[in-house]
Amino acid sequence: MTTVEVLGDATRSDDWASVRLRVRGDTIVAAEADGLDSGLPGLTLLEAATVTGEPLAVEALASALGQVFVAKPEPGRAVVAMSGGVDSAVALLRAAPNAIGVTLRLWQDPAAPDAERACCSPAAVAAARSTCHSRGLPHVTLDLREEFRRVVVQPFVDGYEEGETPNPCIRCNGAFRFDELLAFVSRAGAETLWTGHYARVVEREGRLLVARAADARKDQSYMLATLASDALARVRFPLGAQSKEETRAEATSAGLAAAGRSESQEACFLGGGDYRGFLERQGLCSEAGQILDESGQVLGRHDGYWRFTAGQRRGLGVAASRLLYVLRTDRPSNTVVVGPHESLAVTSVEVDGRLYVPVSRGEAKLRYGSPPVLASVVAASGGFSLELEEPAHAVARGQVAVVYDDDAVVGAGIITGVA
Repeated sequence: MTTVEVLGDATRSDDWASVRLRVRGDTIVAAEADGLDSGLPGLTLLEAATVTGEPLAVEALASALGQVFVAKPEPGRAVVAMSGGVDSAVALLRAAPNAIGVTLRLWQDPAAPDAERACCSPAAVAAARSTCHSRGLPHVTLDLREEFRRVVVQPFVDGYEEGETPNPCIRCNGAFRFDELLAFVSRAGAETLWTGHYARVVEREGRLLVARAADARKDQSYMLATLASDALARVRFPLGAQSKEETRAEATSAGLAAAGRSESQEACFLGGGDYRGFLERQGLCSEAGQILDESGQVLGRHDGYWRFTAGQRRGLGVAASRLLYVLRTDRPSNTVVVGPHESLAVTSVEVDGRLYVPVSRGEAKLRYGSPPVLASVVAASGGFSLELEEPAHAVARGQVAVVYDDDAVVGAGIITGVA
């Protein structure tokens, strides 16, 4: 059996710690590590993931373990995706005692104004690890910063450059995040993945589907709409049938430090900053162009079409006798077209995606914060089309259309055209 050597390190201000491990299979055979509460040689990687000590030393150990972590299979073992917040902490409670916590370290904009608000910040990772260790459970950190930047952040930038309004959270949750987590489930010898999402899993026509949570205010089924059926077979959403208030009460009763912790933001890599400033830092040019009305008349100037999205009212800088909204943007001409609210109305939507089960009618949700509208659904090559029974407004290319039948997600995809 091959022996591998791995180095992990951690820094904070002027302090630095490192851990060097020699690993054979799932066992540490030698180690150079200071500041830990117990020795590492002879421990399995699973056992080492429970070791406590000085915070920086534990962080360095986590950095090393995440690169090589494997564990022998054990019936009933669960992996719990930990964000450092209350929802994942309660999911851990439900999955214990045979649970492994795992947190993804994801890329963040180094110039963000408030990076610690993110669910993947160093502070959030440390909080997740502390929750696990306080209950004697292992915790593993997976450093996926570069992969996340390539798979999630860059398409977000590219989408805006194309004049679209992409949703990075669906790309992350519906594909990247769960792909990585389920791959870790296999490496960790576990059977299931538990998360703190507010959603449910239902079966329809022999297929597993994401469904709305009982708490409509916290429902995250839209963000999970592109999860594949085979993934859902291994996923558990233990909070899907309860309210946020019940979750916090459960955490408080269990004495979890996460009980009063504030929630992380969406689009975590923005770190509390405005997406326009982020896009400019990523290289999108502030090139002046024209703001036009629907007839082509010039009403004003802008400094980049990608700074605007369908339905936007503020920041136009145009004087008019009535309220104007962004209707669309055009990259080739670098123009922004504006008009009255009624011109935002859309009744037909083209979607690049798939229907999971055949439906002819359903509720279509066309943006995360928008209410669903009833629609006729027609399957097409490479996707489907929606004929809305009442107009929707501020529908943008690049956003995700999700179709519900009752509470079940029966279709999802990227909006490519509206009329």
